[in-house]
Amino acid sequence: MNLLRRLRHLPRPRTPRTLRARLTAGLVVLLAVSCAAVGVAAVVELNGFLTGRLDQQLQQTGPSFPQSLEHGKFKPSDRDGDEHGDTRRQAAGTFGARLFKGQVTNAAVVPSGADPDLTVALTGRDRAALAALPVDGRGHTVRLSSIGGYRLLAWTGRDGDILVTGLSLEPVRATVHRLELVAAGVFGLALAAAGVAGALWVRWALRPLSRVADTATRVSELPLASGEVALPARAPEPDPHSEVGRMATAFNRMLGHVEDALTKRHASEERLRTFAADASHELRTPVASVRGHAELALLHPGPVPPEVTRALRRIAAESSRMGEMVDDLLLLARLDAGRPLERHPVDLTRLILDAVTDARAAGPDHRWTLDLPEEPVTVTGDTHRLHQVLANLLANARLHTPAGTKVTVTLETEGPRAVLLVHDDGPGIPADIQPGVFERFTRAEHRRRADAPGGGAGLGLSIVSAVVEAHGGAVTLESRPGSTTFTVRLATTATP
Repeated sequence: MNLLRRLRHLPRPRTPRTLRARLTAGLVVLLAVSCAAVGVAAVVELNGFLTGRLDQQLQQTGPSFPQSLEHGKFKPSDRDGDEHGDTRRQAAGTFGARLFKGQVTNAAVVPSGADPDLTVALTGRDRAALAALPVDGRGHTVRLSSIGGYRLLAWTGRDGDILVTGLSLEPVRATVHRLELVAAGVFGLALAAAGVAGALWVRWALRPLSRVADTATRVSELPLASGEVALPARAPEPDPHSEVGRMATAFNRMLGHVEDALTKRHASEERLRTFAADASHELRTPVASVRGHAELALLHPGPVPPEVTRALRRIAAESSRMGEMVDDLLLLARLDAGRPLERHPVDLTRLILDAVTDARAAGPDHRWTLDLPEEPVTVTGDTHRLHQVLANLLANARLHTPAGTKVTVTLETEGPRAVLLVHDDGPGIPADIQPGVFERFTRAEHRRRADAPGGGAGLGLSIVSAVVEAHGGAVTLESRPGSTTFTVRLATTATP
């Protein structure tokens, strides 16, 4: 039981994972099974052949040796030979026994050398085995305790007794054992050579497949989500009639389709970016003009009907909101085009203080707290755009959480990076919206406060993500009911 428990806890052998290893292992296993089958067949056949030869010798020898033991006529001095005790024609180790009425009366073995002692000691089990030996003219294998395995043949004597003659199986077993050793050595060397040769052959045969896998790996490492993508060179195509060749051809054809789709997508993105930039740029002037005319009309000193005044105020407010949206779209278009931002040291601590002060004035019904380090944290970037990031995150927390929500702004450092966290204990962002929260025009209307003025266009967080990425940083979101945290990581300015 203890051994079984130990075996259960032993680590299981690992199966080969790569196709090359599996093919090599399969080849070696098949060859090992074949060698084992050939070895077993050869051993069994040789054992049967040599045992048959022993049976032939027993048939040719006949019961002459056990006959010499009949009635106790055989004596040690009879080794020199007479008609009853002639052992000169018997091979050394020949066994003879006489049985009468199921009992062994005499038993002897022809000795080797000059030893005259022919007696053999038989146990009760040996005597029972001799008594059970059938008299059928065929040889039978019996193991005798004192002299080992023997091939025995029984005859019926003249006096109603049974005469048994036997030859030792030791020469047969020695020959078979030698064959087993030779076969194990030869097959072991053959398996080792086949394993090395098979590994080299499989490696050569699967070389085209490895090239296809290398190409697929390079393609998988490319950023295919956006931008212009240059696919690597196609995989070499071997014999098109082979399985690997057909797969390489199909893979290259698929890469061609993917490249065409990516090219068309990039061209479409470029057209959309150009359109957004041009439209935003062209809309800035008429939107500003509408806003200016509305404000000018509101300043008219003459009497104006209340309905007209209300309409003019709404026109001015909506034109102002539209102007902000146009500016946001123009900023995103410029960031998409890779237009560089200003690069100079920015005191992130001072920026947070100013942004939270503005947010506290805009949202007095929220609780605003700060957790800032004692030393200033400086990053390299565009002051105006980084302030816009902070303002958008704080506005997002203010507009999408109910009154009384606590908003905490934390600034800390992690090695060479500054980490900004904006946390609120509001209702959280729905799980179905979180994956696309930084995409453009993503809105969650059911989370907004009822008194939120006008609602946004869903561009605030997309601007946050674009500006942070343009600064070489990253922004992430973790949200659940009662806890929402936006984390911004930026590289700090090295201290000289």
